[in-house]
Amino acid sequence: MATSRMRPFRHTISLEAARAILDRTGSPVTSAESIPLEAAANRVVANDVIAPFDVPPFARAAMDGYAVRAADTRGATRSAPRSFRLAGTAYTGQVSAVRIEDGACIEIATGAPLPDGADAVVMVEDTDLDPDGHVRCYGHVNPGQNVGKRGGDIQAGNIVLSAGDIINSSRIGALAALGLSAVAVYRQPRVAILSTGNEIVEPGRPLQPGQIYDINRFTLSAVVAENGGVPVPVPPVPDTMEALSAALDLCLENDIVVFSGGSSVGERDLMVDVLSSRGEVLFHGIAVKPGKPTGLAVVSGRPVFAMPGYPASCLTNAHILLVPMLRRIARLGDRVARTLKLRLAERVASAPNRHQFYTVRVENGSAVPAFKASGDITSMSRADGYIEIPADVEFVERGFVVEVTLF
Repeated sequence: MATSRMRPFRHTISLEAARAILDRTGSPVTSAESIPLEAAANRVVANDVIAPFDVPPFARAAMDGYAVRAADTRGATRSAPRSFRLAGTAYTGQVSAVRIEDGACIEIATGAPLPDGADAVVMVEDTDLDPDGHVRCYGHVNPGQNVGKRGGDIQAGNIVLSAGDIINSSRIGALAALGLSAVAVYRQPRVAILSTGNEIVEPGRPLQPGQIYDINRFTLSAVVAENGGVPVPVPPVPDTMEALSAALDLCLENDIVVFSGGSSVGERDLMVDVLSSRGEVLFHGIAVKPGKPTGLAVVSGRPVFAMPGYPASCLTNAHILLVPMLRRIARLGDRVARTLKLRLAERVASAPNRHQFYTVRVENGSAVPAFKASGDITSMSRADGYIEIPADVEFVERGFVVEVTLF
C-alpha cells in the first residue's frame, strides 16, 4: 500500500499574529528621486517644500470692476453716487503705469495687479460708466475689499508641503504656484512578481493538456500598482529547486518578492524549502480562508511572500497582507477602507477555526454571496467587496447586518 507523500501543515498562526509579524518586517524606503509634476500624483514628498516667494506675488483684483482709493467712496449710495474720472485700464499679466490720484479710478479685470495708489475694487455691478468717461459709484468699499492680498495664498518662507505628505491634485497645484516643474519624492518600492508551477502558461500561448494560464502575475501587478509599488513581473518558472532558486536570485534585486504557487502541502511545492535554505521563514500557514498556505520569509533582507497558487486565495491575501506592508514600505500609510452596512441575502457557512474573508456582491441594497472556490477568479471578479467572519463563527444567517469592505 502506497504511503502518502503529502506534507501537512504542522501548525498555523492566527491572522493577528501574521499581521504583527508583517508590521515589523521590511523598512520604509529612504531614497528619493526628482519627478515631473505631471507624474507626481499619489507619490510621497521626500523633503519639505519651502515657498521662495509670496503667492500671489502682488495684490490683485478679486473681481471685475474699478480700482479706487477706498476713502474716495465714503458716503456713496444709490441715490447719491460718487463720480470718478476713468484714468485707464488694468489688464491681467500687465502692471498699470497709472497711479490712482484723488477722484480717479482705473478699470480692472479679475486677477490684474492692483495699480499704485489703489487699495480697493468697486464691483462693476455697483457702477455705471457715463458717456463723458466718468464712473458713477453707488456704494462704498473698505480698504482691501475685493482685493486678493500679496501672499494671501502662500507667504514666502512657509512650508507648502512637508516630507511624508501624499501628493494629490490640489498639492500639485500648490507646487505649480511656486513655479516648480519637478518635486523630490520617495522612490516607489519595486515588487517582483512570479508565478510558479509546471502547469502555468503565459497568456498568448496555446494551452496543452493539464495547463492553465497565469492569472496571479496580472492580478498581483494591478494590486501593487494601485498601492504605491512598481510591479516587476517575471515569467513563470517550473517547480524545481534549481529553477526556483535561480528565480529568487533574480527577484532579490527588488524591494519585495511575491511568489504564487508552491506554498501548499504537496511534495512538489518547493518554494518554502527554497526559502528555508536561503533565509528565515517567519510563518507558513495562516488560520484564514481563503489563503491558508500563505508564507512569509526574509532572504537577504528582502521580504518574500509565498502566496497560494489559487487565484482567489492569492488575490485575497494580497489585499489583506501584502497591501498593508507595501503601503508602509512606500510611506503611503494605511488605505482608508470604504464600508457599507448591508443585510446578508443568503445564509453563509464558515470554515471552523479560520478567519474567513467572504466575497459578496452589492445588489438591491443587500450583500449577495459571491465566493465560489479558492481556485475560481470569479469569486473575486464578480464581487464588490468582502465580509469578515471571525474564526469562532460557523454561520451568518440570512438577513443579518454585515459590514462590507469594498474593493
